[in-house]
Amino acid sequence: MTKLQNKIAIITGVSRPGGIGAAICQALASEGANLFFTHLYDYDKKFYPNVADENWPDDFAGELRLLGVQAAHMSLNLAVPGSASYLLEEVRKRVGLPTILVNNATYSVDADFRQLNESLIDAHCAVNIRGTFMLSAEFARMLEAENNACSSNSELGGRIINLTSGQGKGPMPGNLAYAATKGAISVFTESLAAELAPLHITVNAVDPGPTDSGWMSEEVKNVLLLQSPMGRIGLPEDAARLVAFLASDDSRWITGQIIHSRGGF
Repeated sequence: MTKLQNKIAIITGVSRPGGIGAAICQALASEGANLFFTHLYDYDKKFYPNVADENWPDDFAGELRLLGVQAAHMSLNLAVPGSASYLLEEVRKRVGLPTILVNNATYSVDADFRQLNESLIDAHCAVNIRGTFMLSAEFARMLEAENNACSSNSELGGRIINLTSGQGKGPMPGNLAYAATKGAISVFTESLAAELAPLHITVNAVDPGPTDSGWMSEEVKNVLLLQSPMGRIGLPEDAARLVAFLASDDSRWITGQIIHSRGGF
């Protein structure tokens, strides 16, 4: 039996092939998890025009179902107030009760101190901070309510896994709003883990390091290769394997951790 058989997982920010979100879906599905993923075509069309495809989520869901799992999806903008509760309602209606949440969706626009403005800060905070915080809180409240309603003495438990960007390992000039909001996720992860431990809900974050998920130019890749102790750049599958482990029962004693899986970078 696979490690996530019959579990239900939510993965946000799965909009394109080659992304970390898609790799996480494939890794969880290969372990038997049923999936519900979110996507936002308008964002990818703006920032990844060469690979953005409005029909891709349907095609991808079909690929996942070939692995013998359920796979459903919806377009969702986490910047919209109320999106967290709306997502959870849809997941329960269409797939069932989720016990795994992977906060992969992110908003990122390069900006140094000359370019930083109020609207740019607000856009980053709406998705990276408010979206992640509210979805995590609503997810935990949902599982707590299920535990309270259950006659069994066993806790339902759950997994929350956040994606960060190594902002704690050094400065990220030219990416101020993104680095700051991702830093907030790290702090949130550690404190939320302490609150949710009595519910047997673990909360961890993964920093995948420099990962070739479609944003790197050849120039950036060449610079990173010169700095790489392992002689290569990270792949989405590297992060996905770690997320699959953190989603499993094998990780039940790990919580409140920011895991820097960076290949030595």
